[in-house]
Amino acid sequence: MHKAARHKAILSLLETHGSCSVAELVDSLGVSDETVRRDIKTLANRDLIERVRGGAMLPAFVREPGFQQRMTSNAREKRAIAREAAALIENGDSVLLENGSTSLYVARALRGHRDLFVVTNGLDIARTLLGNGNRVHMACGEVRADDGAVLGASAIEFVSRFRVRYAVITAGSVHVDGGLMNYYYDETEFSHAALGQALHVIAVTDHTKFRTQAPVRLCEFERIGTLITDRQPSEPLVERLRDAEVRLLVAGPGSAGD
Repeated sequence: MHKAARHKAILSLLETHGSCSVAELVDSLGVSDETVRRDIKTLANRDLIERVRGGAMLPAFVREPGFQQRMTSNAREKRAIAREAAALIENGDSVLLENGSTSLYVARALRGHRDLFVVTNGLDIARTLLGNGNRVHMACGEVRADDGAVLGASAIEFVSRFRVRYAVITAGSVHVDGGLMNYYYDETEFSHAALGQALHVIAVTDHTKFRTQAPVRLCEFERIGTLITDRQPSEPLVERLRDAEVRLLVAGPGSAGD
């Protein structure tokens, strides 16, 4: 196998599994141990992967980009995902919207809905959905400056008082073996609470989350009902979602406007 083809294959395997041992790569590529180690070193020097003891993994970003950067990154894709999510929700429905950039796009897509019962820990989400006969319930506690999120024990106790038809959650990473992952423990704790308060959980995430690694486990795929994204995931991930009986919706392209 040519070097460029090996490098492409290694990146593909890591996108699917997150990490691989040298032995696993040797078996998959059919080359020597020495060749795999050289390829890992080359890709790591190009900042495409990280070398770990006995293998390699995708770069593990322990810090998530700021909220405003996330709002502008992949904005067209997030709007398409949001429209798909909003189409599942009817006038008069009850919905819990966890704070996040894609969730805020969902809130914007819901502005034409009426008589919603909304629960959220996102200040901008609450503001977006005021009016149209909607009843908006906002978690109490300290408001985080970066993104207007309310987290902590008070927010978790608040959300436990509700039972809604839909919960819309986001994730920092979607991994075929790990499920949904997040960057921060306090955000994940709120998400855990939200999962238990909904009849149906909708996860909204753009395709870049299939290529990243986040350190905090949110949930297995079995905990969600629908995953909405903007590109078809890898076949192993599609199979894993099918095994978990998760409905996969791939949003088509749309206009650049809100």
